Amino acid sequence: QVRLVESGGGLVQAGGSLKLSCTASGFISNLKSMAWYRQAPEKQRDLVASITSDDSTNYIDSVKGRFTISRGNAKNTVYLQMNSLKPEDTGVYYCNLFRDKDYWGKGTLVTVSS
Repeated sequence: QVRLVESGGGLVQAGGSLKLSCTASGFISNLKSMAWYRQAPEKQRDLVASITSDDSTNYIDSVKGRFTISRGNAKNTVYLQMNSLKPEDTGVYYCNLFRDKDYWGKGTLVTVSS
């Protein structure tokens, strides 16, 4: 069983910063990647950024240069540093871990006010 717990969401003004954290526990050996997804109101859940087991990263175009995904030293924690936030970044951010299948956290809400 894999458990993912996110933290760090909140309300911030446009141009501000937030740092999300996700800690994985349980049977997480041989994980392939961890990622952050975002679901805006009334929209589908989309990938924002991912990081593989060898620390290769990938970002959607709209967050490149503003967001940074990284992993902690213990490799069971993933962070998303979000700078220069925009109202369109608002949504529930979900942590994802892929090993043999996808595992999901419950999400943390990020609200960016204009």
